[in-house]
Amino acid sequence: MLGEVAVAVLALLIIAAGAVLAPKVGVAAPLVLVLVGIGVSLAPVLEDFEVDPEWILQGLLPPLLYAAAVSMPAMNFRREFRAISGLSVLLVIASALVLGLLFAWLIPGIGFVWGAALGAIISPTDAVATSIIKATPVPNRVIVILEGESLLNDATALVLLRTAIVATTAGFSFWAALGTFAYAVAVAVVIGAFVGRLNLAVRRRVEDPTVNTILSFTVPFLASVPAEAAGSSGLVAAVVAGLVTGYHAPRRLSPQHRLSDSQNWASVELMLEGLVFLLMGLELSTILAEVPREHTGLGIALAIACAALVATLLTRAAYVTPLLWGLGRRRRRGERIQPRVAEMHEKLQAGELPEFRRGPGRGEYKRRDIERLTTHVRRMLADIDYLRSQPLRAKDGAIVVWAGMRGAVTVAAAQTLPAETPHRPLLLFVAFAVATLSLLVQGGTVGPLVARLFRNEPEEPRTPEEDTQQRQVLALLEDVMNQTPHEEGASEKQYRLSVLTAQRNALLDARDDGAYDADVLAHALRNVDATQIALELRGGPDG
Repeated sequence: MLGEVAVAVLALLIIAAGAVLAPKVGVAAPLVLVLVGIGVSLAPVLEDFEVDPEWILQGLLPPLLYAAAVSMPAMNFRREFRAISGLSVLLVIASALVLGLLFAWLIPGIGFVWGAALGAIISPTDAVATSIIKATPVPNRVIVILEGESLLNDATALVLLRTAIVATTAGFSFWAALGTFAYAVAVAVVIGAFVGRLNLAVRRRVEDPTVNTILSFTVPFLASVPAEAAGSSGLVAAVVAGLVTGYHAPRRLSPQHRLSDSQNWASVELMLEGLVFLLMGLELSTILAEVPREHTGLGIALAIACAALVATLLTRAAYVTPLLWGLGRRRRRGERIQPRVAEMHEKLQAGELPEFRRGPGRGEYKRRDIERLTTHVRRMLADIDYLRSQPLRAKDGAIVVWAGMRGAVTVAAAQTLPAETPHRPLLLFVAFAVATLSLLVQGGTVGPLVARLFRNEPEEPRTPEEDTQQRQVLALLEDVMNQTPHEEGASEKQYRLSVLTAQRNALLDARDDGAYDADVLAHALRNVDATQIALELRGGPDG
């Protein structure tokens, strides 16, 4: 027992050291941890090191995906949902099929179905691995797409894997597979949304921030465990719970609760993220020990892995190219209709209503219909401005292709292959080699690639558009302060707290409309929260 505790403490120290030292040597921390894990795994004392893959898939990934989803700007996620859903579903399916054909050709006796199963394992990008790209100066829109893709594509891959395994014994049915996927996603969304709302309803009644944070640690598991028990995707349920929590928390939870959440979750996320990559490297010795039984040779197995990685990148490039064209077409269409939408918005603001009428009576508009139409038009204008201000260029597409790295999900999913899988040790090694090569090659070169592609970009900390929006947000906060009445009998502290509440609501309304950049609004919300926390710490209710 003492030895296990010592190993756990040593692992935490390695993770902390990697996080501190990696930026100083210009290498991403996940790469350092994978290399350390590989080096340690080759030591004789760890020859039989093995981790139950379910601990990774159901123990480590739900809280990691939940933490990433909570911090995801909901409005940007909505705006990029077409791209994200295509990358998360269509690209994963296409990659699995292409790789299935490749493996069926390269590995005699494996067949297309088992090849597609391995392809499904290799296809999804890793949510933790994409954290590498956050340290580079790529446009925020690229980060949103990559993060959103990595949050959702695991579900597609795992459903495909289950379908392929079932197809080896019961035969394949396209409609059955489609129904399984639809069920897995729909049930996970319902469970995740319910848990996310229940989480906020309970935690808003708990006053102690420490207890509140402890409750937040249970949320990803409260979503994922029932979803898995119902035969759906626990990872999607955890993601949906995170998105719901992140979107509604500023209106439901106090600043102290949210500050405590962010600080403690940052520590947990760093620990779990480092543990995932460290475990990934440590499992090398066990996987290598099984490969010689295949009589294939490590050289041939490594060549198959290299071919798979190249095929994955080519398939990704073939998908991203028309995706960029489609996103550009959407932006150009927005530019064409912007004058008409702006004119409609001006008329609605002036009280002029469109000429059509709703309902069989064709009577007067209901107030809620007017408000809904006004909100829809206002958001449409904001979406058009967002697309115009952040067009995706060819070099952005190159980053989307190259930054799609594989990671621990691939290694863990490969280990769930049943014992009767043909050439199972070889498939495990190929999956591990693809994930490791992806992290080392793509992760190790994405920084220089970004520096080369964006070397002529302006280096100002903020763009002129961001400066303009910063001034507009400050003007909004000042207007709200001036319009907030000082209730008779209220102390100065109570008045200032009411002003801060009104300012927060105004910022959140602007967020819901997509009126300003997500980072600008997040900065303003943090300032409002910090001011409120400092004010509440000053004595009693009156001072």
